[in-house]
Amino acid sequence: MKFSGKRILITGGTSGLGLAGAKRVIAEGGTVVVTGLNDEHIGQAHQELPEGAIILKNNAAEPAAAVALAKAIEKHGAALDGVWLNAGYARLNSIEAIDIKSFDDMMHVNVLGPMLQLASLKKFLRKGASIVVTSSIAAYDGNQATPLYGATKGAILSLVRSWASELAADSIRVNALVPGPIQTGLRDFLPESTRKDFEKSVVNDVPLGRVGSPEEAAAVALFLLSDEASYVTGSQYMVDGGFTQH
Repeated sequence: MKFSGKRILITGGTSGLGLAGAKRVIAEGGTVVVTGLNDEHIGQAHQELPEGAIILKNNAAEPAAAVALAKAIEKHGAALDGVWLNAGYARLNSIEAIDIKSFDDMMHVNVLGPMLQLASLKKFLRKGASIVVTSSIAAYDGNQATPLYGATKGAILSLVRSWASELAADSIRVNALVPGPIQTGLRDFLPESTRKDFEKSVVNDVPLGRVGSPEEAAAVALFLLSDEASYVTGSQYMVDGGFTQH
């Protein structure tokens, strides 16, 4: 019951890794606030999370959304013991396909969103709180199909190191979760045949020979959010089946 008496906010918490993490926090005695944008996922979260879980619709791409999120947190009881900044999305982009709109769209969700969210939420963090930010192995693997996505996730890793230094005076820890190929809806925008071919090509480079589950990735995030990681900050935790070591 390592989250007993603790309150954790998870952005992008209505599906995939975030939803798996929310369920685990509740199972281990905590309470959760989760955010999402997709109405279907929000409905699913209402069905799968117990009464008492706070589920908010919030679009990380909109600058005003961070202020709205802070107001909602204050309304429902301000203090937070942990924040998992997990909301994000991926698209495939060749060099020629990247334009101002595609750049702004992905940067707003994957980089600006977490920056503004943390700025608005900092005042609610208890001393000793923990922050986890979801990055990706796309920051390292140099995949020709994901240059923009990889750039956003590389930016997140830089932010984590800076935030860890700034917040250490308040005993607040900041770490990055770096998932590899995890079975979530992140690639659902691809046609089914393309998605399967892409996943097969990635799995061929995973030493463990399979895609990970949301629960496996969430377990590492929750370790970082818990007091068990009380001496861990500014770190990156790979959950990729050995992909980046291959």
